[in-house]
Amino acid sequence: MSLGTHTRSAGGSRGVGSSATRFRERALARRRRPWRKVLAAALAVAAVVGVVWLVGWSTVLGVSDVEVVGVGGAEAKAVAALVEVPSGTPLARVDTSAVENRVRSRVTVAEVAVRRSWPATLVVDVVARTPAIVVKNPEGQLEVVDSTGVSFGTVKKVPAGVPLVTATGAKGTSREALRAALTLLDELPDSMAQDVSAVKVSSATLMTFTLGGRTVVWGGSADGPRKVAILQALLGTKDKTIDVSAPDTPVTR
Repeated sequence: MSLGTHTRSAGGSRGVGSSATRFRERALARRRRPWRKVLAAALAVAAVVGVVWLVGWSTVLGVSDVEVVGVGGAEAKAVAALVEVPSGTPLARVDTSAVENRVRSRVTVAEVAVRRSWPATLVVDVVARTPAIVVKNPEGQLEVVDSTGVSFGTVKKVPAGVPLVTATGAKGTSREALRAALTLLDELPDSMAQDVSAVKVSSATLMTFTLGGRTVVWGGSADGPRKVAILQALLGTKDKTIDVSAPDTPVTR
């Protein structure tokens, strides 16, 4: 009987010991759990800070190249010179709006957009102004003017397919004269406008132009679509001069 009783007591002691060990392990795990969360949070914060520093402050992702798209040669070099972003400047911190404003100050540039090309290139997309007309200024120079009326340079000879505009009278080469010529060309269909070689602006109500060897008296800017329709019909004649300034009574000679 004593032996049986001793055996049961020994087994019970081992059970109590195992329970105590498990209890201590669970308690230790509970004490470690908050520290693990703190460590994980600290590592996450450190990772974010590292990425922010890498992208926004280090030179690892800094500007090392400027690519100008849309123009080439000397014009591309002139545009690149206006970027004014020091090499190594973090690409993420480049003020693209400021760069666009600097490039836009160049009169030959019609539109510009600046974008980042990772890891280290700043891309400048440029739309250059294109000549709509050429005007002879008071100094005798040939100025190229775009479709918005902006003069953006001089040329030694009139480019092919671009009409030469001359203005007489009080208007001279004023903006009003340029606007009148541009309005006239805008009224004409592309197939017709590309054959215009010269435009003469005498007044706001008297414009003439040369169309494929013929002289067209256009008059003022009123009734443009109607004048175009009449002109197209009269181009079938062999007359050298077509006058549509009074569309109700067109004249050919």
